[in-house]
Amino acid sequence: MQKNMQNFRAVFISDVHLGSKDCQAGYLLSFLQQCQSPKIYLLGDIVDFWAMKKQVHWGEPANQLLKLLLEKAEQGVEVIYVPGNHDEAFRHYAGKNFGHIQVQLRASHTTLLGKKLLLVHGDEFDKDVNFGAMHAWLGDTLYDFLLFLNRWYNRARRITGGHYFSLAGYIKSKVPGAQQAIGRYRDAVVAKAKRAGFDGVVCGHIHHPEIRLQDGIIYCNDGDWIDNCTALTEQMDGTLALYQWTEQAAQIASLSLQSVPEQPKAA
Repeated sequence: MQKNMQNFRAVFISDVHLGSKDCQAGYLLSFLQQCQSPKIYLLGDIVDFWAMKKQVHWGEPANQLLKLLLEKAEQGVEVIYVPGNHDEAFRHYAGKNFGHIQVQLRASHTTLLGKKLLLVHGDEFDKDVNFGAMHAWLGDTLYDFLLFLNRWYNRARRITGGHYFSLAGYIKSKVPGAQQAIGRYRDAVVAKAKRAGFDGVVCGHIHHPEIRLQDGIIYCNDGDWIDNCTALTEQMDGTLALYQWTEQAAQIASLSLQSVPEQPKAA
């Protein structure tokens, strides 16, 4: 076992966007090489077919990442793949296996503390966030620009010896319109989980890592591997935690399911 190996009960990953220009496959590869878990959930947009229709960016880290996931599945790790909108072609294979990786339209996971979590990608809730075609186009254009800034900002940081910093995520956190859209999305996801009788939900899609308790439902967004480089994990004691993994791993948020204050809905 590697010296710095970390053990989890489950790992939740989404929005890797393999094949896109800003994919941080190397960071995800490093994370998975240094952790052990009997369950890995891939919650959509693992491969970005949309981006690859324009231009393919597929380096050796992407090859190694896919090889590692297949090897883990072959070795007995339960790897469940819930496709998203950027890899929706895989939805046609729901109920089948790729190697030993199971493809499902949605999944569920029960924590050590008995909390049943609904697992989805999250694009089904786009209609609840929609501000109209113009706003959607403007949002995509601005996000592409943020990723451009993020890419060059971190190249400069590496040259000067600095560690990775999500400039795009920081800017998004300061934009009122973005926070309003995130709040609408969260409300829709929480409402769905509550109607379906779950204790919580794990999703991705909007590239905004977060853990909170809202309306009695545990809401977890595992973030992305474009600008945040985050994964959700269930610790060995049943605690859910968000990890940021770049040059150095750093736990950025955790939620004990035994005692946590309720947080209000976004305005």
